[in-house]
This record gives sequence, structure tokens and C-alpha cells, in this order.
Amino acid sequence: MDDAIQIDNRWYIPAMSARADDRNRVLKSGDGFVVFSRHGEMGHAGFGDQGFYYRGTRHVSYWHLQLAGREPVLLNSMVHLDNSRLVIDQTTPDLFVDGACWLPKGGLHMRRELGVHDCVLTEHLSLTNYHQQARTFELTYQIGADFSDIFEVRGNSRPRRGEVREPRVEADAVIFGYEGLDGVTRRTRAGFSPAPARIDADTASFDIELGPGESFHIETTISCDEGEAGFHVPGHARAMHAIDGDVAADRESRIEVVTDNEQFNDWINRSVADLQMLTTRTRHGPYPYAGVPWFSTPFGRDGIITALQTLWSQPEIGRGVLAFLAETQADSEDPSNEAEPGKIIHEMRDGEMAALGEVPFRRYYGSVDATPLFVVLAYRYYRRTGDREFITRIWPNITRALEWVTKQLEQHGFLVYARHDANGLVQQGWKDSDDAVFHADGQPARPPVAICEVQGYAFDALRRAAELADLLGHDTQATDWRRRADDLQARFERRFWVAEIDTYALAIDGDDRPCAVRSSNPGHLLYSGIVSPDRAARVSRGLISPAAFNGWGLRTIFEKECRYNPMSYHNGSVWPHDTALAAAGMASCGHKDEALVLLEGLFNAAIHFDLHRLPELFCGFERISGQAPTHYPVACSPQAWAAGCVFMLLESILGLRFDPDAARVSLDYPRLPDYITWLRIRRIRHHDGELDLIVRRHGRDIAVNIERRKGPIELNVTV
Repeated sequence: MDDAIQIDNRWYIPAMSARADDRNRVLKSGDGFVVFSRHGEMGHAGFGDQGFYYRGTRHVSYWHLQLAGREPVLLNSMVHLDNSRLVIDQTTPDLFVDGACWLPKGGLHMRRELGVHDCVLTEHLSLTNYHQQARTFELTYQIGADFSDIFEVRGNSRPRRGEVREPRVEADAVIFGYEGLDGVTRRTRAGFSPAPARIDADTASFDIELGPGESFHIETTISCDEGEAGFHVPGHARAMHAIDGDVAADRESRIEVVTDNEQFNDWINRSVADLQMLTTRTRHGPYPYAGVPWFSTPFGRDGIITALQTLWSQPEIGRGVLAFLAETQADSEDPSNEAEPGKIIHEMRDGEMAALGEVPFRRYYGSVDATPLFVVLAYRYYRRTGDREFITRIWPNITRALEWVTKQLEQHGFLVYARHDANGLVQQGWKDSDDAVFHADGQPARPPVAICEVQGYAFDALRRAAELADLLGHDTQATDWRRRADDLQARFERRFWVAEIDTYALAIDGDDRPCAVRSSNPGHLLYSGIVSPDRAARVSRGLISPAAFNGWGLRTIFEKECRYNPMSYHNGSVWPHDTALAAAGMASCGHKDEALVLLEGLFNAAIHFDLHRLPELFCGFERISGQAPTHYPVACSPQAWAAGCVFMLLESILGLRFDPDAARVSLDYPRLPDYITWLRIRRIRHHDGELDLIVRRHGRDIAVNIERRKGPIELNVTV
């Protein structure tokens, strides 16, 4: 692994090489996802991350096709806009025998359609002869299954592994198996219809004869299984029908947004499709898995922020996230996985290494921010839906979360973290690289660490929980939480503001020393509302300064700070969700001009990325005219909270609010950027009413009109 790239924190992708150089194609459904090359192959080329994964294990590591003994020539490779399928067009190069061309290039056309539905990957291949003579040739598939845990694929070495079974070969299928050290049998079945002429442990071959204009079809179904319960083999048409049904149900459940700017629409549509693909239906409701390939699993912080971004357009996600996190909330103390009563989970993993404790993430609670953010999401979900019954149901979970928060405040004055196990995360805020929290001279912050944005989350959680307590008649709790919020705000302003850098400290360390480093973190403080109005204006201006804003988004650490590196994971790169939260905070404080600057930056970045898809992060180099943003080598793409950015940004600039007690929707001082003349929103559902509306810009003036109204629903606009 000489080409390995070690990212700052050892748990975050010590991957084999850059993903940005090979435009992979990604499909996901449920607990299964696949990373293809653009040729629809796995493992034949690329950098080691390709494969078909199911529940934390790579069930297919090699998938390669040859036609007439040669590599097909790629004509086109396209993931449908709705992410439902990958379609590939290929042909043959000039084919020679004894120096004579027996089939000129372009004589055969191969069209492949591939789709994933949870534990099943299917492919339909159509082969057509456009040559003027009949031709006979061989088509072969090669397949391999290494059953690597996803952490092995990411670069973690293991002292020993389980036992790989000898493949079982049938007339139309080959079955691979692996006996894990965790006692789980994992199997993969690759089946073909019609049956191949020849099949062995790693190759299926078809003898094909085609006259002029004739076609031949092959269907492949790859099924994953754990515990030998039996393979699900639905066939391609049935699998695609199920995928299309999932996409249609998602389309019906959400608000639709269209503008007069087609490039902006491309960004919206890609984000919609990515969120649909990344969202998995759990028994608690929909949950957006964090990202592909490395984080296709529930993350507490990521799920909450994605739900906050999409609450106005798809509140079912917020409910699903809250229900899932309430069910998995810690109820006891376990230092090995950072569990403490009331804490909200950070990360959950399937897979052999997690089950064996080789990595601590089977159920891991090592984040300081997920717990207060859980309370914030509960409040905002109520404000969006008025769903008092659900809030009553999870009230014990909200109370336990606040008990954990208040215990921290009583002991330390702020919410702090320090890992309790050597295998856990050193940094437990959203910037969780080992070197992400430091002093102005570059020295690391000594634990326990109070990171700045988490104090804002705690403040927001306390005051919002007090409002919910008022609603439910818990007057004593409401009074206590308001008092604690006021005390925290005063203490925070006194201790975190650093006049020398004209912003808030990145953190305060265990020696009670502020980390006087300019960072993007104060943007989250604007979102939480803990910042005083005069300082909110100063923070907003600072965040769009050249040192902070690189033209595409916010640098995580400002240029010229000690550890600034635009190619680092958390010390100078740009994370779209971080930029969107800051913009939402600016807008909520009345600084929409600054918010529009950040919106324009992310929009221009999205135009340049493949498929108009914002990745997890990208490099923080200054924007140069005529050049695209610089890719970050191993960024996940798609990533849920990157996909959710556009919805949070639109909500913020429109000033969109919902009355929880009535069928009333409000737009407070709505704005549109100068590259959008009109914006249409369809299917705004609230209580028993439904609205379609259009927002039009006339210079800096805004007009809002109702295009359709269903039921008793009211629209209020303040301009």
C-alpha cells in the first residue's frame, strides 16, 4: 500500500488512493450499496474501494466483462437522475484474426442496465449485432468475493480472518461463502439466465451467435445472505420495479422545488435523488445514512443535521431520525464505547470487525454534540408538524438527553469531551480528526475540551426544551432549563469571545485556555442563537472575509492560521454542510446578504462537480476564474448532509416558517439571488392543507403568489 493516503484521524479513511481520479458510479438501496467503475466493473481497475457491499461487508470484490476476448469500448455511462439505475453503452474495438479484421469497431452494441435493491444487485445485458454478417463469439463474466470488512477495505489490517469457503458451482450460478470469526456465515450468489455454456468458480462464459440485426440478452442476479437463511433472487425486472416504487413513494412524500435556472435545478434534483438513495427504511422510519462508501450506516450527528436541513421539505425524515435515536439512546455507562446514560449514539456498524470489537463502532457514543442536537431536532420537528403526540412519546428521551447535558454543565461549566478508551475518537465534535482542535501556536488542546459550537447547541437545546416543557405542562423543568440556558449564554460570551481575533475561540481546553484560532465553527453559533446581535454581525462579516470564504465555501480553518492546510480533512478544507449551517445562522440573525454570498459559492461549486453532486468536502484553495474546485482525495460522494445543503439554504433565504398550532405558512423577508428570477414550490403540506406557491424577484423586491390551495391553509408574507 505505497499509495496509501493517511487522513488526519485514523478512523477516517486511511484509504488506498484517491477516489477523485476515477469517476466511480454509486448505487445504494437499504443496507446494500455498490461502487462501480464507469465501465460497470468492480476491482478490475481503480483504487481498491469498488465492490458490492452489504451490511458492512464487501460481498463482491471483482466483476469484469470481456467480449470476444477483448475489453469493451465505453460509449456512455450514466446514472439516472433519480439514482435508480446505471446504464452503460459499450462496443468492441476492431477485432482481428490472423491479421484480418473479422469484426470492425462498432459492429456490436452492448447495453447494460444495473440496479441495487437492498441485498440484490441485478444486471440486464442486451447485445445487438450491427455488422452485416453473422458472427460467433464468446462473452465472459469474471467474479470474485473477498468478504472484506469495510474497515479492511479502508486500510485497517487484521491479525487473522475467518475462513473462505470453496465456491459451489451450479449449472446457472456460483455461490461464495465465508465463515466469519464472529460466527456469522456470509454468502454471495451470482446467478445467470440463460445458463452459461461454461461456468466455474470465478468465470461464466456464453457462446453467442448473432445474425445481422439480431440481439441476445443475459440477466445476472447477485444476492447477498447472512446466516444461510436463503437467497432473495427476484430477477431484474422485479428488482427494478421495486426500486422505481421506492423512488415514486419518495417523490410523493416531499415538496417539489423548481426555478427558472436550469443549473440550479440540476443541483436540486441531484440532491433530491441522493437523499432518496441514502435514506434507508428502518423499523423506526426513514433514516439518512451518512455517505457512500465509507459511512453507509446510521450516524447520530449526520442524521440529525440532514433531518434539520430537510425538515421543511420532508418532515418524515426528522421523525424517523428521532425515533431511531430515541430507541438507541444509551441507558448505562460503558467507557469502551463512550456510553453514558442519556447520550445519543454517534455511529452504528454492522460487519465482522465491529461485532468482534476490533473497531469500537458497533454502538459508539463518542460525540459530544449529537445529544443536544437531538433535542434541537425534536423542537424543530414539532414546530414544523405540530405533532404533539410524537413529542409526548419521546419526552422521556428528551428529558434524559437534557439530564446528560445539565450534568456536564454542572461539572464543567460547559459541554466537554475526553475519550475514555484508547481506541475511541480523540476529538468528539464534528471536526473529529486528531489534530482538529489546537491553540494559535499549533499545540493541541489538552482534554477535556469544550468546543465552541457545542455550547451553542446546548444553549439551543435548553431553551427549546423549555418551550416543549411549557407545551406539555412541565413548568418546573421549563423554568430550570431557561435559567440554565441564560447562565450558559452569559458564561459563554464571557469566556469564548477573543477580542484579538474578533471572533469566538475554537475551544477552551482542559487548562482553561482558549484556542484563539479563527475557524468556521462560530457559523454554527449563529444558527443556535447564542450569539449577541452585535457580535453576530461581526462573526457574519468575518465568515465572508477572504481568509474564511475561498469563493466556493467556508474554510474550516481560516487562511494563515497555524495549522491551515487547504488539503487537510478539517484544517482548511471546505465542507458544504458547514457552509450551509453558517448561512442559515446568518439569515436567522438578519444577515441575508452574507448568506446569499455563501449560497452562490456552493451553487457555483455544485456546477463543477460530476453529476452536480456536492461531495462530503473539497479542498480550500482560493477560487480562480476559469477553474473548478479542487477535489479532496477520498471524500464520500454522495454524502447526506452535503445533499441536504440546498434545502437548508433555500429555507433560510426564503424565511420559511410553519405554525405548529394552525394551518399557517409564513415567509419572512424572502430573498432570491440575482441568478434566480422565480422559484416555485409545490405540495407544501401542513396540518390539513396544501399549497403551491411561486416567489418572483423584481430587482430586490419580492412577490409571492399562491398557485394552488387545497384545504384550509393560510400564507403570510412579510417583505
